[in-house]
Amino acid sequence: MTEPADLVVVGAGPAGLAAAATALAGGLRVVLLDSGTALGGQYWRHPPEHARAAVPTDDLHHGLDRYRALCQALAAHRASGRLDLRLEHHVWSAVRDGDGFAVHAVDRHEAPRETAVVLRAPRLLVATGAYDRQLPFPGWDLPGVLTVGGLQALLKGGGVAAGSRVVLGGTGPFLLPVAAGLAARGADVVEVCEAAHPRAWLRHPGPLLRNPGKWAEGAGYAAALARHRVPLRPRTAIVAAEGGERVTAVRIASLAPDGSPRPGTERRVEVDAVGVGWGFAPQLDLLAPLGCALTDAADGNAVVAVDGGMRTTVPGLYTAGETCGVGGAALAVNEGRLAAASVLADSRATRVPADKHLAALRSAVARQRAFARAMALAHPLPPAWSSWLTDETVVCRCEEVTAGTIRSARADGAHDHRQVKQLTRAGMGWCQGRMCGPAVHCLTARRGAYEPAERLVATPVTLGALADLDEAPPAPDAPPARQAPPTPRAPHAPPSPHASTDNGETDKECS
Repeated sequence: MTEPADLVVVGAGPAGLAAAATALAGGLRVVLLDSGTALGGQYWRHPPEHARAAVPTDDLHHGLDRYRALCQALAAHRASGRLDLRLEHHVWSAVRDGDGFAVHAVDRHEAPRETAVVLRAPRLLVATGAYDRQLPFPGWDLPGVLTVGGLQALLKGGGVAAGSRVVLGGTGPFLLPVAAGLAARGADVVEVCEAAHPRAWLRHPGPLLRNPGKWAEGAGYAAALARHRVPLRPRTAIVAAEGGERVTAVRIASLAPDGSPRPGTERRVEVDAVGVGWGFAPQLDLLAPLGCALTDAADGNAVVAVDGGMRTTVPGLYTAGETCGVGGAALAVNEGRLAAASVLADSRATRVPADKHLAALRSAVARQRAFARAMALAHPLPPAWSSWLTDETVVCRCEEVTAGTIRSARADGAHDHRQVKQLTRAGMGWCQGRMCGPAVHCLTARRGAYEPAERLVATPVTLGALADLDEAPPAPDAPPARQAPPTPRAPHAPPSPHASTDNGETDKECS
């Protein structure tokens, strides 16, 4: 673009793509950044362009027509000069800059060389998604034990099944498409261990009835598992993995209602790969340091508090998708559109979506958010999952901190994961607590949602890239914001419809 941007969007997954397309359609100039090599994020991950014909993965995706339409719209705006698309740009910080924001990134498209980039705009929309939430168990650090998200990334990104004999475990509907995808690629999916029981959905009939598409999607996965003879075992969990140089077997047990293994039910199953997933944790690394108010979600995570238009409590800052609570791609797309509509309204753009369209969009978001909350309540973390751990079980893999060390820190008075980190170094390693943070929180805290620590640097960055900042020419001034944003709410304000709270459920999950 030859003119300053009106909006920077971080994240080119479902929410970011929809937000960018809507803002561009309204006449704004947009910068869209993503760390990936192609549009789509984790949900619409594809093989590299040159390999797509040889590695077909379309059968692993939902909503490809929507994805292609969004990509075509962005391509047209890029050709017209209104979209500045920056792929392979890793954003490591976003800060206030006058009346707007400065977004710091490193350009890695010529890796291993990194180039510092600073992008400025009066408004910022963060759509950074979420990552796999993990609970440790003995042997989870063996090679061949992956997150279910990692298994799906290999499938979508290269058509690769991580093993020939696989067991999946954890909780939540995400286990089903991964199992179906592995089976379709020839893997023997021995079984899927679901810690919850399907009867839990009967306590939330309203959201199910108002989202018939979810029923159809679930029925499709059930049919695929039946076709490939993959058993789904409710109230079961992988409680240990065995092996030497890599995993060779898992131990599976039936669970009591509190999540503790039932005596006498443990059995050993030989495998060469394992996938485990306990839902997701929102990626808040850019949002928390900016001072956004957070609120508690039903799944035990802290999420960003937003108003009915996806505005955060920081003026000029918007967010959409999993940062507001994990709810799936369809919800993320609608929230991205709604957030961009708010950007257009706050910018006094000439082309703002009609009230009728906005009302339908808000209704869809509310309906889908209700389903997401019901899903979280039907698939909680087992309260007694920590009973699977021995004192020698590694919890923080980067710093090799064991469950026994964390329990000792709690006995010595540490009351949250930050104090445990100070005493044990759990969470100080390369992943900065992304793998162990939720588990350390549940092992330590007696109540409350998991709120990740604020980090001034959101992703590893080289000293050379930081040195480039002193040599870079000043960027052109961004146009000032054209309307005073809403008054910020106090931190931990009452939640909006997009960030629901259930403290009782959170207490139960982490007890």
